[in-house]
Amino acid sequence: MPTPAGIPVIEARDLTKIYRTSLFKPEVRALNGVSLDVRRGERFGIVGESGSGKSTLLRLLCGLDQPTSGTISFEGRPIVGRRERDLRFLRDDLQIVFQDPMSSLDPRMRVRDIVAEPLVALGRPAGDRVAALLAEVGLPASAADRYPHQFSGGQRQRIAIARALAPEPKVLVADEAVSALDVSVRGQILNLLADLIDTHGLTLVFVSHDLSVVRHVCESVAVMHRGSIVERGPVDEVWAEPRHEYTRTLLQAVPTLEGLL
Repeated sequence: MPTPAGIPVIEARDLTKIYRTSLFKPEVRALNGVSLDVRRGERFGIVGESGSGKSTLLRLLCGLDQPTSGTISFEGRPIVGRRERDLRFLRDDLQIVFQDPMSSLDPRMRVRDIVAEPLVALGRPAGDRVAALLAEVGLPASAADRYPHQFSGGQRQRIAIARALAPEPKVLVADEAVSALDVSVRGQILNLLADLIDTHGLTLVFVSHDLSVVRHVCESVAVMHRGSIVERGPVDEVWAEPRHEYTRTLLQAVPTLEGLL
């Protein structure tokens, strides 16, 4: 049964993550009591510089790592402490687009097999879905017979997006999805993501170091600094009247995409 509109799809409460590399080095506290809700149909941004904790938080929300303490639920079902085989519901309904499309695509596989891979893993027929997905992300049907190295960075990210959409997820997570691309291509991919989110009625969690990028695709944002959320709210309000000094620093220091989108 789908989650009713306005009810959190993802709920995180008091998340901490501590890394202990050895007995002789001090522990690293990557997250400090982070709590957040992502509601059905929301476009939720997480922004912060390298080391802010946003990548650690993302891994926890996606069930790729376990918190030191705290709870996470997806559509009301807890994911913390579950074995991988018990997270099938999460793998069905949440898909990720990673930062570097070249490293996230198997160079030995043709595009047809890359896009169909999650369907095969879930035991679903691919049928004509690959061609339809390639068309949806702006690639010709002939792309299915080629290999990732035969495409530009922007085209490879389109392939990665098609693969993420293949199993018809409810939530799409984008992890710095445009930061590895040429500036001239970023706006195209952001516009594509925004259109696809609307078309498929998806919930979006978008992680970036650039608040201007988050502003383009998200309606709400959480700003992370040193493992904590220091500011959150509607993205236009945070952009126009940032309350925290760190948010103001982000706005002043990071180049924007204005004029390219």
